Amino acid sequence: MTEAVTVRAERDGPVALLTIDRPARRNAVDRATLAQLLAAIADVADARVLVITGAGGHFCAGADLTGLEDSSFADALRRVLDALASSPRPVIAAVSGAALGAGAQLAVASDLRVAEPDATFGIPAAKLGLMVDHWTVQRLALAAGHGTARAMLLAAETVDGEAAHRLGLVHRLGGVDAAVAWAHEIAALAPLTISGQKLMLNRLERDLVGDADVAAAFTRAWSSADLAEGMAAFKERRSPTFHGR
Repeated sequence: MTEAVTVRAERDGPVALLTIDRPARRNAVDRATLAQLLAAIADVADARVLVITGAGGHFCAGADLTGLEDSSFADALRRVLDALASSPRPVIAAVSGAALGAGAQLAVASDLRVAEPDATFGIPAAKLGLMVDHWTVQRLALAAGHGTARAMLLAAETVDGEAAHRLGLVHRLGGVDAAVAWAHEIAALAPLTISGQKLMLNRLERDLVGDADVAAAFTRAWSSADLAEGMAAFKERRSPTFHGR
């Protein structure tokens, strides 16, 4: 059986537009969609600027929890985040509707963010018993500020597009057309300058590889009874009861 196409790639001269196209799931990503997204990022490697967005009024509502059993999903997501962050070209996230969980991670992995005023950014991991990686925590704190990052990560609070713009998490307010127009402006700038300065900005981030305590906490969360409870509660449409084990 042919695999459904859930990532669309379009070219507008020097600008590539990648669209996550699972509107029935509010563009929640599963492993197959992440694989398509990773391949699409590689396929448009010659673009000057990359814009990533979602179809049907939402950016990405997070992980598709119907297929989330263990940390292999997090590994697949990590490969996509690394591809966006390490690309020498600028990446713009055009955010409307929900940018939750994995969606928020895709947004913060991008260099620039354009969002509708009523877009919603959030990381509801604490409502499910899973855990985002250390790099995401660092990237979110650098982009939104430590106070906002703590509220999003520890209290599972959300931030709308307008507030995110005030905080600096969002650079411009608008839709995908505004993001593509900005991408064309950037595409006319010197690409070697941009790639070099993106490299230097990325080097400001502390190397997080090899932190044994963080690795242990990540493994503990992803193998916990609480995660199983969170997944069961989601499927049964009830509130979870967590016990910290």
